[in-house]
Amino acid sequence: MISASVYRAGRSLAAVVGLLAAHGAISAEYPSRPIRLIAANSAGGGLDLVSRAVAPRLSAAFKQQVVVDNRAGAAGSVASEIVSKAAPDGYTLLCSSVGGLAVNTHLYKGLNYDPLRDFAPLTFSSSQGNLVVVNPSVQAKTLQDLSAFIKANPGRITYGSSGAGNAGHLATELYLNMIGGKAVHVPYKGGAPVMVDLIAGQVQLVFASSATAVPQVKAGKIRALAVTTARRAAVFPDVPTVAESGLPGYEADNWYGFVTVAKTPKPLLDRLHGELIKALQSAEVRQALTNQGLDLRTSSPEELGAYIKSEFEKWAKVIKAAGLTAN
Repeated sequence: MISASVYRAGRSLAAVVGLLAAHGAISAEYPSRPIRLIAANSAGGGLDLVSRAVAPRLSAAFKQQVVVDNRAGAAGSVASEIVSKAAPDGYTLLCSSVGGLAVNTHLYKGLNYDPLRDFAPLTFSSSQGNLVVVNPSVQAKTLQDLSAFIKANPGRITYGSSGAGNAGHLATELYLNMIGGKAVHVPYKGGAPVMVDLIAGQVQLVFASSATAVPQVKAGKIRALAVTTARRAAVFPDVPTVAESGLPGYEADNWYGFVTVAKTPKPLLDRLHGELIKALQSAEVRQALTNQGLDLRTSSPEELGAYIKSEFEKWAKVIKAAGLTAN
């Protein structure tokens, strides 16, 4: 007669084998329908550009269409909440940035997602500094000039961002805090609309992503005063850093990453990670990112997860110290 303990052990082993077999079957059949890739900003923004660069290569690899779905709003929170509620089946991906993945829960009340709990990290896609850009009507020719004007005229300058809590918003607030100045913040639903209004003169200043600002600077529609990274940008080697422009120690980096829904089976996570890495490292995508002033940056899921946690904790302190909130 089989003992109860042996019987239980056999059932447990059968359950594990069954689970592994099920996961293997899921992995083998996946994907059997189109995959939704949600870009957490409007068409023309940096996240949209990255998403549309990788989508065709993912479609070819998976032999299923990868559909880019723009869901702007609340600096990435709208997109994040959609993905957090999706089924953990590998058919919903999110391309987002520091706002939606690390910052917004410190700024917005009543958000219905937790970035540390509700997502399965996949990989970084790219990083970039923000370009400090102004409308040509602004008299300041250097960041030092702009800083002097802002300090002498509190509230006279209006600056835009692609959403409260976005990297550009935080980078601007860090700058204003360091110079002891005040400016009026106007949040937008993505990088493209804020750039339209900067060109039109509705706002005078933006700490913009390279992806949205570089083409407009090259076209002469706006003027670049500085970059927010520790080193100068290769695309504009003559533009100084903020630190070089009278604010030593200043540094703000923007980063984009891919995540999916938490509790997605590991075989699917491995497949998604592998295909994303191949797509991002392809010559075509690398060139597309470079053309937009983006630096390719890939990682393991574990590295991205650890970085999101560190950014979550870092910006929580900055936001609390500055007393920032968003509606």
